[in-house]
Amino acid sequence: MRLNVLGGTELKVSRIGLGTMTWGEQNTEAEAHAQLDYAVAQGVNFIDAAEMYPVPPKADTQGRTEQYLGSWLRSRGGRERLVIATKVIGPGEFPWIRGGPRLDRNSVLAACDASLRRLQLDVIDLYQVHWPARSTNYFGQLGYRPTYDRAATPIEETLGALDELVKRGKVRHVGVSNETPWGVAEYFCLARESGLPRPVSIQNPYSLLNRSFEIGLAEYAHRDKLGLLAYSPLAFGVLSGKYLDGARPPGARITLFARFGRYNGAQADAATAEYVALARKHGLDPAQMALAFVQSRPFTVSTIIGATTLEQLRSNIASHEIKLPDEVLAGIEAIHKRYTIPCP
Repeated sequence: MRLNVLGGTELKVSRIGLGTMTWGEQNTEAEAHAQLDYAVAQGVNFIDAAEMYPVPPKADTQGRTEQYLGSWLRSRGGRERLVIATKVIGPGEFPWIRGGPRLDRNSVLAACDASLRRLQLDVIDLYQVHWPARSTNYFGQLGYRPTYDRAATPIEETLGALDELVKRGKVRHVGVSNETPWGVAEYFCLARESGLPRPVSIQNPYSLLNRSFEIGLAEYAHRDKLGLLAYSPLAFGVLSGKYLDGARPPGARITLFARFGRYNGAQADAATAEYVALARKHGLDPAQMALAFVQSRPFTVSTIIGATTLEQLRSNIASHEIKLPDEVLAGIEAIHKRYTIPCP
């Protein structure tokens, strides 16, 4: 599998990365290990986790995902061949995480130490801020309502804590997630003016149903080597077509958890139906076409896939072998003009 350079670092990450947020909820430890075995055998070297996982977040499952990854790393070895990433969460209704998570110095340092223990590692290759402390547009929010900025930890304090972790040898590189152009600019400015670590990656949603990254952030990715780690490239599995016409397959994420409504609605359904029809017209699997499109973008460093079964995982990883023909790309753009960003 092709490897891409992550930002301006020495790290090379696989074109497809393995997402882990189902481990500990929809997947057992044994199933998580089987996914890792298969993915690594196929050339995947980038594994992405978070202190909050699995999802939906719960007090009694928080941290299991990192624990499952840690037990696999301990039993299998070969850690030097892999790029391990995880995240510190921003503010939210999670009182079981450090009494209510923040992005101040003490919270960031404590979060990293806890992740290292669960992962059974001495150093994390990429440590990411899961979402901003300030109120802004992320997780599908439309409109701009700065309702709680007064309580937000300044980015300078967060980045200063990340700098400490780098200097202590606990973290190699830092990244952001669910960020906006303003946030990226602020991180870069602080890095330049204060000698703090510069983010090398941004993990934001990017898919056929949400190409908002192309507006503002893609230019940063191109000009400033801020590698996109694209999450939700299948829009919670919607782009496979399995939810069309109101279908709710047993065991599927949207079937199990009503909170995952970000990619539902009339516009999403209409756009998905057209993308699925386009794929089938050209003899392509709809999910593989959607993944291949995300991988084809020049600003995408790695496309993070998740799966609950090995069958899904095999199909998703196989998408890295697909080069979409010009007529398929033209068809995608035609649909995109009709349904530009149906899901923010």
